[in-house]
Amino acid sequence: MVQELIDLKNCILAGRNEDALAIVDELEGMSKQANLRKISWFLLMLLIHLIKNQVEQRLTNSWDAAIAN
Repeated sequence: MVQELIDLKNCILAGRNEDALAIVDELEGMSKQANLRKISWFLLMLLIHLIKNQVEQRLTNSWDAAIAN
């Protein structure tokens, strides 16, 4: 990502607006993928805690933390 920011700066300084916009689009895509990975991870943790709760029939501190996240 650092290289993309350097390239973006260079494109802006050189007045290559189309190239700069393409880099911004690429960075947006990277950000969306990171957010999707975080959501997937939290959903997995929530599912694990739901299964654990079903088996143990009790709530734990980790369950509270998972819900808070």
